[in-house]
Amino acid sequence: MLTLWIPLFPLLGFLLLGSFPLWNSREPDEKVTVVIGVGSVALAALATAILCVQFYSQDGIALQQPLWQWLYFSTGSAEIRFQFGLHFDALSAVMACIITGVGVLIHLYAAGYMHGDGSYRRFFAYLNLFVFSMLVLVLADNLVLLYLGWEGVGLCSYLLIGFWYRNPDNGLAARKAFVITRIGDTAMLVGLILLLREFGTLEIGQLLEMSRSPAADPAAMTLASLLLLGGAVGKSAQVPLQTWLPDAMAGPTPVSALIHAATMVTAGVYLIARCHDLFLRSDLAMIAIASIGTLTLLLAGISALVQTDLKRILAYSTISQLGYMFLGLGAGAFSAAIFHLMTHAFFKALLFLAAGSVILSLHHEQDVRLMGGLRKKLPLAFFAFAAGCAALAALPFTSGYFSKDLLLLQSWENFDGANPFWAGGIVGALITGMYSFRLLYLVFFGPAGRASQQCKPVRSRAMAPPLLLLGLLALFGGAIPLHLEDIFGAPAEYAAPHWIEWLAIAMPLLGIGLWYAFHRTSQRAQEITESQSGLRRWLQQGWGFDRLYELLFVLPLQTLSHLNRRDLFDGIFRLIGALCLQLNLWLSRAQSGLLRSYIGVIAAGIVAVLLIAYLALRLASGVAA
Repeated sequence: MLTLWIPLFPLLGFLLLGSFPLWNSREPDEKVTVVIGVGSVALAALATAILCVQFYSQDGIALQQPLWQWLYFSTGSAEIRFQFGLHFDALSAVMACIITGVGVLIHLYAAGYMHGDGSYRRFFAYLNLFVFSMLVLVLADNLVLLYLGWEGVGLCSYLLIGFWYRNPDNGLAARKAFVITRIGDTAMLVGLILLLREFGTLEIGQLLEMSRSPAADPAAMTLASLLLLGGAVGKSAQVPLQTWLPDAMAGPTPVSALIHAATMVTAGVYLIARCHDLFLRSDLAMIAIASIGTLTLLLAGISALVQTDLKRILAYSTISQLGYMFLGLGAGAFSAAIFHLMTHAFFKALLFLAAGSVILSLHHEQDVRLMGGLRKKLPLAFFAFAAGCAALAALPFTSGYFSKDLLLLQSWENFDGANPFWAGGIVGALITGMYSFRLLYLVFFGPAGRASQQCKPVRSRAMAPPLLLLGLLALFGGAIPLHLEDIFGAPAEYAAPHWIEWLAIAMPLLGIGLWYAFHRTSQRAQEITESQSGLRRWLQQGWGFDRLYELLFVLPLQTLSHLNRRDLFDGIFRLIGALCLQLNLWLSRAQSGLLRSYIGVIAAGIVAVLLIAYLALRLASGVAA
């Protein structure tokens, strides 16, 4: 039953906060909201920790908690039943620990960050629902229940990205995230239907066991894998469905941290890892995953280099790091991908929360060109940023170093040496070092900009502990063992030359050196940084994907709408209606009510039919002759 309580605690928090006006005419004060909102997730984290101790003390035997039977029907040849339950194994343990552990730190930080907001209760109600939906997703033992959690996460992202809905731009960003992720979700739904038709079940354990059977249709496996990949691409913001994530920065900063670190964007990575046996049946699907990941990490990393908005830099960084995870998944390095998911949750949550402290201190200014010299005014935020950027760049012995090094090493091994995917990951490490150091330098070093001169540090007891704890996890979290061998199998012995590891260490350091040398020595560095050239604008806008989609999909639809508004299509419909009315008038004239006219018409018809039959017979006899 403890497995059930993990998602139940956040759900109860949401229900209490959501129904508060029903049993109390007044809004609860912030202390009550914090106790319910933060306390519910803290209880979920405690339940997860206790369950992990029990799980590993029993030698990692998976725990199963049946819930209820949702549907049952017979197709004549087979019986289909959807029996829902919760499944707790090594993979779901890692995900639940990340969601509840990092989630409770983000909730605690939000208690101080959102102080004084008029919708304080509504904010925490949405956060609790978000955590509940994500926990259902990772604990589900059935793909249908997983899909319900999947859609719940999408709903909560819409509510939280557009939380400050009075600003039209925020509503637009929320709708964009909701619509674009629906594209991937539709593909995933079709994939689930295909799997149900093929195997007669969507229970994950049975499905994966049946997919390993030699009797399974390889073509169906490939198609289903690609459709599920479509869903993962949408949720995890991979090319070509990555455009929603930078605009998701419209939400409050704790929301950005929760989406980017612990919940929504990791759902696609989890889906592929959970269904890894299915994907391993299709070489095409695995190559597609690795290709999408490599392309995404490079495109997003380059875009991060030219961004000027603090949160958008971190957003493109998230897309790039998710690309690394997809690269690892496509290479069959499932354990390394999940390991990087965990370390990324630590340092990306840290970076977003530290960014929130900087933004509040600068009166909601987010342009990094107006910052600088903040390391002495904001020492805690500087420590957090330094630790987060070091882990993001995978500097030696930080948490990001251990996970990314393992991921690159396995991409070399599993693709048999030098290959485009490993090369893309190495180049991406160089780019990551450049934009990580650029971000740290522009915000905390160099001359103080206009915003920095008006800096007023925020004092909040709730915001400091999460930054300190996440800072320690970003630096030392790579030492946490995951024990995923029972899920993915033990990795093979590495035979890669040592220079591969040295190169992975050197590339981010080289990136830092290159950017600093250019910034210090080039006379045009500031001019180039401030320029608004066409290429720079194109890269800032994410390689023009939004403009491309606007040309391909939005403008044609708008053109049809404008044509319709000019009564073109309405005119066509009115013309059809007028023709029908005219034909009705002509035909109604035949209904004169005169018996002699009816008899005459019938006689003429009989003669016409007989004449046609006679001519047809003569024609047929002539052809036969």
